[in-house]
Amino acid sequence: MNKLAEIKLSPDGGFKGFGPLGLEGGQDGVSVFVNFLSSAIGLITIIAIIWFIFIFLIGAVGIISSGGDKNSLESAKKKISSGVIGIAVTILAIFIIKLIGVLLGITDILDFTTMFNSLLIN
Repeated sequence: MNKLAEIKLSPDGGFKGFGPLGLEGGQDGVSVFVNFLSSAIGLITIIAIIWFIFIFLIGAVGIISSGGDKNSLESAKKKISSGVIGIAVTILAIFIIKLIGVLLGITDILDFTTMFNSLLIN
């Protein structure tokens, strides 16, 4: 049985710093932020797709189980419509961001590594 003092609290090799004052081999702050931002956008997109599938299936089950009831059928159709609108907005947002980038002259606006490295003052 391990005693409290024997429990390992740090990863093998220790923690790694970032920036010019960080430990040797550490990541810089920009790459840490870029990784976080890319992961967050990817996670939000995946959640939106899963939510769309969930809402679509609930709407489909609602249509099947409506049994001719107009109120239930209308409610199920609204759920499917809101799911389709939600996924369309999610996909459209990516294209709008790319369009804004092209209009502003930032061709790789979704390439966060290039964008943030160009903003750094050296």
